Amino acid sequence: MCSYCGCDSIEVIGRFMGEHDEIVNATGRMRGAVQSGDLQAVEEARTEVAQLLWPHTSAEEAGLFRVMAREELYASHIATLCGEHETLDGLLALVAPGDDEAMARFDDALRTHIDKEDNGLFPAAAVALDGAAWLEVHETTPHSHGGVVHVHASTPHAHEGAA
Repeated sequence: MCSYCGCDSIEVIGRFMGEHDEIVNATGRMRGAVQSGDLQAVEEARTEVAQLLWPHTSAEEAGLFRVMAREELYASHIATLCGEHETLDGLLALVAPGDDEAMARFDDALRTHIDKEDNGLFPAAAVALDGAAWLEVHETTPHSHGGVVHVHASTPHAHEGAA
């Protein structure tokens, strides 16, 4: 996690960075399972990673990415990051017992992607977005409380892109 600009003090960004840490930690456990060659351990670890990764990427895309992509300056970069979310899905599916190469491809892609967000997009968002935009990001980013996913839909635009 970066600490040079303080963007992690913004609620949504701090949450996403914390989730990145959880995903990386789960990926480390998956690496151990892959190296063990135990099919059940790999499947359980891959499931754990997916259960952390997909709600996270969906939340990024529904809130922060959607709002930032309205600006031409960020639209192409956001499209690239969304494409990387799809790539991660495919790479995660390839992780198998004893396949250190597939594990390394997933891990490298994940860490590169997280770096682009933590040290690129998130600091840019902290500078580029104003109060109204941050309110919209907050209201349209799915949250999970007690296992129930919802959005804070207190304004009409908060329902755009909500699942």
